[in-house]
Amino acid sequence: MSGNSDPAREGAHVLIDTYGRVATDLRVSLTDRCNLRCTYCMPEEGLQWLAKPDLLTDDEIVRLIGMAVTTLGITEVRFTGGEPLLRPGLVGIVERVAALEPRPQMSLTTNGIGLKRTATALKAAGLNRVNVSLDTLRPDVFKTLTRRDRHHDVLEGLEAAREAGLTPVKVNSVLMPGLNDDEAPDLLAWAVEHDYELRFIEQMPLDAQHGWKRDGMVTAGDILTSLRTRFDLSPEGQDERGSAPAERWLVDGGPHRVGVIASVTRPFCSACDRTRLTADGQVRTCLFAREETDLRAALRSGAPDEEIARLWRLAMWGKKAGAGLDDPSFVQPDRPMSAIGG
Repeated sequence: MSGNSDPAREGAHVLIDTYGRVATDLRVSLTDRCNLRCTYCMPEEGLQWLAKPDLLTDDEIVRLIGMAVTTLGITEVRFTGGEPLLRPGLVGIVERVAALEPRPQMSLTTNGIGLKRTATALKAAGLNRVNVSLDTLRPDVFKTLTRRDRHHDVLEGLEAAREAGLTPVKVNSVLMPGLNDDEAPDLLAWAVEHDYELRFIEQMPLDAQHGWKRDGMVTAGDILTSLRTRFDLSPEGQDERGSAPAERWLVDGGPHRVGVIASVTRPFCSACDRTRLTADGQVRTCLFAREETDLRAALRSGAPDEEIARLWRLAMWGKKAGAGLDDPSFVQPDRPMSAIGG
Protein backbone atom coordinates (compact mmCIF):
# COMPACT_ATOMS: atom_id res chain seq x y z
CA MET A 1 0.00 0.00 0.00
CA SER A 2 1.52 3.32 -1.03
CA GLY A 3 1.90 6.31 1.23
CA ASN A 4 -0.88 8.11 -0.65
CA SER A 5 -3.36 5.23 -0.43
CA ASP A 6 -6.61 5.47 1.46
CA PRO A 7 -7.18 2.15 3.25
CA ALA A 8 -10.89 2.89 3.50
CA ARG A 9 -11.30 3.16 -0.28
CA GLU A 10 -9.12 0.12 -0.86
CA GLY A 11 -11.24 -1.99 1.49
CA ALA A 12 -8.24 -3.12 3.49
CA HIS A 13 -8.91 -5.95 5.93
CA VAL A 14 -6.19 -4.84 8.33
CA LEU A 15 -5.56 -1.79 10.50
CA ILE A 16 -2.40 -0.48 8.84
CA ASP A 17 -0.77 2.92 9.20
CA THR A 18 1.42 4.98 6.89
CA TYR A 19 4.55 3.52 8.51
CA GLY A 20 3.55 -0.04 7.63
CA ARG A 21 2.65 -1.10 11.17
CA VAL A 22 -0.35 -3.40 11.39
CA ALA A 23 -2.49 -3.42 14.54
CA THR A 24 -3.37 -6.94 15.69
CA ASP A 25 -3.73 -6.24 19.43
CA LEU A 26 -6.93 -4.51 20.64
CA ARG A 27 -7.08 -2.94 24.12
CA VAL A 28 -10.68 -2.50 25.29
CA SER A 29 -11.42 -0.35 28.33
CA LEU A 30 -14.62 -1.55 30.00
CA THR A 31 -14.93 1.21 32.62
CA ASP A 32 -13.06 4.25 33.89
CA ARG A 33 -13.95 3.44 37.51
CA CYS A 34 -11.55 1.83 39.95
CA ASN A 35 -11.60 0.64 43.55
CA LEU A 36 -8.04 1.87 44.18
CA ARG A 37 -6.61 5.38 43.96
CA CYS A 38 -3.01 4.78 42.92
CA THR A 39 -1.02 7.99 43.28
CA TYR A 40 0.51 7.72 39.79
CA CYS A 41 -2.91 7.33 38.18
CA MET A 42 -5.68 9.09 40.11
CA PRO A 43 -6.23 11.84 42.65
CA GLU A 44 -7.66 10.72 46.00
CA GLU A 45 -11.03 12.27 45.18
CA GLY A 46 -12.76 14.57 42.73
CA LEU A 47 -12.21 12.66 39.48
CA GLN A 48 -15.27 12.95 37.23
CA TRP A 49 -16.50 9.51 36.09
CA LEU A 50 -18.03 8.88 32.70
CA ALA A 51 -21.83 9.02 32.77
CA LYS A 52 -23.47 5.62 32.33
CA PRO A 53 -25.26 6.59 29.06
CA ASP A 54 -21.86 7.49 27.60
CA LEU A 55 -20.45 4.01 28.21
CA LEU A 56 -20.68 1.38 25.52
CA THR A 57 -23.22 -1.32 26.30
CA ASP A 58 -22.19 -4.98 26.45
CA ASP A 59 -23.77 -5.52 23.02
CA GLU A 60 -21.92 -2.55 21.55
CA ILE A 61 -18.60 -3.76 22.94
CA VAL A 62 -19.10 -7.25 21.54
CA ARG A 63 -20.16 -5.85 18.18
CA LEU A 64 -17.03 -3.70 17.89
CA ILE A 65 -14.73 -6.51 19.02
CA GLY A 66 -16.44 -8.87 16.60
CA MET A 67 -15.88 -6.41 13.77
CA ALA A 68 -12.23 -5.99 14.73
CA VAL A 69 -11.61 -9.74 14.92
CA THR A 70 -13.55 -10.93 11.90
CA THR A 71 -12.85 -8.11 9.41
CA LEU A 72 -9.90 -6.01 10.64
CA GLY A 73 -7.28 -8.61 11.54
CA ILE A 74 -7.29 -8.37 15.34
CA THR A 75 -5.95 -11.56 16.95
CA GLU A 76 -5.53 -10.48 20.59
CA VAL A 77 -8.01 -8.70 22.85
CA ARG A 78 -7.00 -7.22 26.22
CA PHE A 79 -9.75 -6.04 28.60
CA THR A 80 -8.68 -3.08 30.73
CA GLY A 81 -10.12 -0.23 32.79
CA GLY A 82 -10.16 1.54 35.17
CA GLU A 83 -10.73 -1.76 36.89
CA PRO A 84 -12.42 -4.16 34.43
CA LEU A 85 -13.63 -6.49 37.21
CA LEU A 86 -16.05 -3.70 38.17
CA ARG A 87 -17.88 -4.20 34.87
CA PRO A 88 -21.00 -6.25 35.76
CA GLY A 89 -21.20 -7.98 32.36
CA LEU A 90 -17.52 -8.92 32.10
CA VAL A 91 -17.91 -12.71 32.18
CA GLY A 92 -20.65 -12.57 29.56
CA ILE A 93 -18.57 -10.33 27.30
CA VAL A 94 -15.63 -12.74 27.54
CA GLU A 95 -17.88 -15.69 26.76
CA ARG A 96 -19.33 -13.99 23.67
CA VAL A 97 -15.93 -12.91 22.37
CA ALA A 98 -14.61 -16.45 22.89
CA ALA A 99 -17.32 -17.67 20.51
CA LEU A 100 -16.03 -15.53 17.63
CA GLU A 101 -14.47 -17.14 14.56
CA PRO A 102 -11.53 -16.84 14.46
CA ARG A 103 -11.27 -16.89 18.23
CA PRO A 104 -8.90 -14.21 19.58
CA GLN A 105 -6.53 -14.66 22.48
CA MET A 106 -8.02 -12.85 25.47
CA SER A 107 -6.34 -11.36 28.53
CA LEU A 108 -7.27 -9.02 31.35
CA THR A 109 -5.34 -6.25 33.10
CA THR A 110 -6.61 -5.88 36.67
CA ASN A 111 -5.65 -4.73 40.14
CA GLY A 112 -6.54 -8.25 41.28
CA ILE A 113 -8.92 -7.30 44.08
CA GLY A 114 -11.90 -9.13 42.59
CA LEU A 115 -10.04 -12.11 41.14
CA LYS A 116 -10.58 -14.45 44.07
CA ARG A 117 -14.31 -14.59 43.31
CA THR A 118 -14.15 -14.30 39.50
CA ALA A 119 -11.04 -16.16 38.28
CA THR A 120 -12.75 -19.55 37.85
CA ALA A 121 -15.73 -18.05 36.00
CA LEU A 122 -13.48 -16.01 33.72
CA LYS A 123 -11.41 -19.07 32.84
CA ALA A 124 -14.57 -21.06 32.09
CA ALA A 125 -15.84 -18.21 29.90
CA GLY A 126 -12.70 -18.37 27.78
CA LEU A 127 -10.23 -15.87 29.23
CA ASN A 128 -6.66 -17.01 28.61
CA ARG A 129 -4.58 -15.10 31.16
CA VAL A 130 -4.30 -12.05 33.43
CA ASN A 131 -1.92 -9.20 34.20
CA VAL A 132 -2.20 -8.06 37.81
CA SER A 133 -0.86 -4.77 39.13
CA LEU A 134 1.12 -5.04 42.37
CA ASP A 135 3.78 -2.46 43.19
CA THR A 136 4.94 -3.58 46.61
CA LEU A 137 5.19 -6.52 48.98
CA ARG A 138 4.72 -4.26 52.01
CA PRO A 139 1.08 -3.70 53.07
CA ASP A 140 1.85 -0.28 54.54
CA VAL A 141 3.47 0.92 51.32
CA PHE A 142 0.57 -0.54 49.33
CA LYS A 143 -1.83 1.53 51.41
CA THR A 144 0.25 4.67 50.81
CA LEU A 145 0.49 4.05 47.06
CA THR A 146 -3.13 3.03 46.46
CA ARG A 147 -4.84 4.90 49.34
CA ARG A 148 -6.65 1.64 50.14
CA ASP A 149 -5.91 -1.24 52.55
CA ARG A 150 -6.39 -4.12 50.08
CA HIS A 151 -2.94 -5.71 49.78
CA HIS A 152 -4.07 -9.12 51.02
CA ASP A 153 -6.96 -9.14 48.52
CA VAL A 154 -4.51 -8.70 45.64
CA LEU A 155 -2.32 -11.56 46.86
CA GLU A 156 -5.39 -13.81 47.14
CA GLY A 157 -6.48 -12.76 43.66
CA LEU A 158 -3.11 -13.71 42.21
CA GLU A 159 -3.28 -17.14 43.81
CA ALA A 160 -6.80 -17.65 42.51
CA ALA A 161 -5.75 -16.72 38.97
CA ARG A 162 -2.88 -19.20 39.04
CA GLU A 163 -5.07 -21.97 40.44
CA ALA A 164 -7.75 -21.29 37.81
CA GLY A 165 -5.19 -21.69 35.02
CA LEU A 166 -5.11 -18.05 33.87
CA THR A 167 -1.44 -18.48 33.10
CA PRO A 168 1.14 -17.19 32.70
CA VAL A 169 0.10 -14.86 35.50
CA LYS A 170 1.97 -11.61 34.90
CA VAL A 171 2.55 -9.04 37.62
CA ASN A 172 3.00 -5.39 36.67
CA SER A 173 4.97 -3.15 39.06
CA VAL A 174 5.64 0.59 38.99
CA LEU A 175 8.46 1.84 41.19
CA MET A 176 8.11 5.27 42.77
CA PRO A 177 11.01 7.25 44.30
CA GLY A 178 11.06 7.21 48.08
CA LEU A 179 8.23 4.67 48.35
CA ASN A 180 9.06 1.32 46.77
CA ASP A 181 12.12 1.99 44.59
CA ASP A 182 14.17 -0.32 46.83
CA GLU A 183 11.89 -3.32 46.28
CA ALA A 184 12.87 -4.52 42.79
CA PRO A 185 15.02 -7.50 43.95
CA ASP A 186 12.47 -8.52 46.60
CA LEU A 187 9.62 -8.38 44.09
CA LEU A 188 11.55 -10.54 41.64
CA ALA A 189 12.49 -13.12 44.28
CA TRP A 190 8.83 -13.29 45.32
CA ALA A 191 7.63 -13.64 41.70
CA VAL A 192 10.10 -16.46 41.01
CA GLU A 193 8.99 -18.25 44.20
CA HIS A 194 5.31 -18.08 43.20
CA ASP A 195 5.85 -18.71 39.47
CA TYR A 196 4.57 -15.30 38.36
CA GLU A 197 6.17 -13.38 35.50
CA LEU A 198 7.19 -9.96 36.80
CA ARG A 199 7.29 -6.87 34.60
CA PHE A 200 8.41 -3.46 35.77
CA ILE A 201 6.81 -0.48 34.05
CA GLU A 202 8.32 2.99 33.98
CA GLN A 203 5.95 5.56 35.39
CA MET A 204 4.25 7.26 32.45
CA PRO A 205 2.77 10.76 32.03
CA LEU A 206 -0.83 9.60 32.34
CA ASP A 207 -1.74 10.67 35.86
CA ALA A 208 -4.96 12.62 36.30
CA GLN A 209 -3.15 15.31 38.28
CA HIS A 210 -0.59 15.93 35.47
CA GLY A 211 2.14 15.84 38.10
CA TRP A 212 4.52 13.50 36.25
CA LYS A 213 8.12 14.66 35.90
CA ARG A 214 10.71 12.73 33.97
CA ASP A 215 13.57 13.72 36.28
CA GLY A 216 11.69 12.18 39.21
CA MET A 217 10.97 8.75 37.72
CA VAL A 218 12.69 5.41 38.30
CA THR A 219 14.11 4.42 34.91
CA ALA A 220 14.63 1.03 33.29
CA GLY A 221 18.36 1.49 33.86
CA ASP A 222 17.78 2.07 37.56
CA ILE A 223 15.62 -1.05 37.79
CA LEU A 224 18.11 -3.31 36.02
CA THR A 225 20.98 -2.03 38.14
CA SER A 226 19.00 -2.82 41.28
CA LEU A 227 18.01 -6.31 40.08
CA ARG A 228 21.58 -7.20 39.20
CA THR A 229 22.66 -6.72 42.82
CA ARG A 230 20.99 -10.07 43.48
CA PHE A 231 20.36 -11.82 40.16
CA ASP A 232 22.18 -12.68 36.97
CA LEU A 233 20.15 -11.32 34.05
CA SER A 234 20.77 -12.43 30.47
CA PRO A 235 18.84 -10.89 27.56
CA GLU A 236 16.19 -13.20 26.17
CA GLY A 237 16.91 -11.90 22.69
CA GLN A 238 15.31 -9.37 20.37
CA ASP A 239 13.86 -12.13 18.19
CA GLU A 240 11.79 -13.33 21.14
CA ARG A 241 10.39 -9.86 21.84
CA GLY A 242 8.64 -9.17 18.54
CA SER A 243 6.09 -6.41 19.08
CA ALA A 244 5.86 -7.03 22.83
CA PRO A 245 6.52 -3.84 24.83
CA ALA A 246 8.63 -5.56 27.49
CA GLU A 247 12.32 -6.22 27.09
CA ARG A 248 12.82 -9.54 28.86
CA TRP A 249 15.70 -11.15 30.66
CA LEU A 250 16.26 -14.71 31.87
CA VAL A 251 16.73 -14.80 35.64
CA ASP A 252 19.81 -16.78 36.71
CA GLY A 253 19.78 -18.63 33.40
CA GLY A 254 16.05 -19.33 33.37
CA PRO A 255 13.41 -20.62 33.11
CA HIS A 256 11.98 -17.61 34.96
CA ARG A 257 11.97 -14.25 33.21
CA VAL A 258 11.61 -10.63 34.16
CA GLY A 259 10.53 -7.84 31.86
CA VAL A 260 10.93 -4.07 31.80
CA ILE A 261 8.55 -1.83 29.87
CA ALA A 262 10.50 1.36 29.28
CA SER A 263 7.93 3.50 27.50
CA VAL A 264 9.79 6.69 28.39
CA THR A 265 13.52 5.91 28.16
CA ARG A 266 13.47 3.07 25.60
CA PRO A 267 10.34 3.62 23.47
CA PHE A 268 9.17 0.79 21.22
CA CYS A 269 6.85 2.76 18.95
CA SER A 270 8.36 1.44 15.71
CA ALA A 271 7.02 -2.06 16.46
CA CYS A 272 3.68 -1.03 17.98
CA ASP A 273 0.79 -3.32 16.98
CA ARG A 274 -1.99 -1.86 19.18
CA THR A 275 -5.28 -0.11 18.71
CA ARG A 276 -7.35 1.10 21.65
CA LEU A 277 -11.05 1.41 22.35
CA THR A 278 -12.15 3.51 25.32
CA ALA A 279 -15.12 2.69 27.52
CA ASP A 280 -17.12 5.43 25.79
CA GLY A 281 -16.39 4.14 22.30
CA GLN A 282 -13.45 6.24 21.12
CA VAL A 283 -10.62 4.77 19.05
CA ARG A 284 -7.15 5.84 20.15
CA THR A 285 -4.12 5.10 18.02
CA CYS A 286 -1.68 5.47 20.93
CA LEU A 287 -1.72 5.54 24.72
CA PHE A 288 -0.43 9.12 24.54
CA ALA A 289 -2.59 10.32 21.63
CA ARG A 290 -4.48 13.58 21.98
CA GLU A 291 -6.89 12.74 19.16
CA GLU A 292 -9.74 10.22 19.16
CA THR A 293 -12.22 8.85 16.63
CA ASP A 294 -15.82 8.44 17.80
CA LEU A 295 -17.24 5.00 16.95
CA ARG A 296 -20.03 5.23 19.52
CA ALA A 297 -21.81 7.97 17.57
CA ALA A 298 -21.62 5.89 14.41
CA LEU A 299 -22.94 2.83 16.24
CA ARG A 300 -25.86 4.68 17.75
CA SER A 301 -26.79 6.45 14.52
CA GLY A 302 -27.35 3.08 12.86
CA ALA A 303 -24.18 2.93 10.74
CA PRO A 304 -23.49 -0.50 9.21
CA ASP A 305 -20.40 -2.48 10.17
CA GLU A 306 -18.71 -1.53 6.89
CA GLU A 307 -18.90 2.19 7.70
CA ILE A 308 -17.67 1.73 11.26
CA ALA A 309 -14.79 -0.41 10.02
CA ARG A 310 -13.92 2.32 7.52
CA LEU A 311 -13.76 4.91 10.32
CA TRP A 312 -11.54 2.59 12.35
CA ARG A 313 -9.17 2.01 9.42
CA LEU A 314 -8.94 5.74 8.73
CA ALA A 315 -8.15 6.44 12.38
CA MET A 316 -5.29 3.94 12.40
CA TRP A 317 -4.02 5.14 9.02
CA GLY A 318 -3.29 8.48 10.70
CA LYS A 319 -1.24 7.00 13.56
CA LYS A 320 1.88 9.02 14.36
CA ALA A 321 5.40 7.62 14.17
CA GLY A 322 5.85 7.73 17.93
CA ALA A 323 4.54 8.98 21.23
CA GLY A 324 7.04 11.83 21.34
CA LEU A 325 7.85 11.59 25.05
CA ASP A 326 11.38 12.82 24.35
CA ASP A 327 10.16 15.84 22.41
CA PRO A 328 10.27 19.08 24.45
CA SER A 329 6.87 19.93 22.95
CA PHE A 330 5.23 16.76 24.33
CA VAL A 331 1.87 17.50 25.95
CA GLN A 332 0.26 14.95 28.24
CA PRO A 333 -3.15 13.61 27.09
CA ASP A 334 -6.15 15.23 28.74
CA ARG A 335 -7.54 11.84 29.71
CA PRO A 336 -5.84 9.99 32.57
CA MET A 337 -4.88 6.32 32.32
CA SER A 338 -8.07 5.29 34.08
CA ALA A 339 -10.14 6.70 31.22
CA ILE A 340 -7.87 5.51 28.40
CA GLY A 341 -7.29 1.91 29.40
CA GLY A 342 -3.89 0.32 30.05
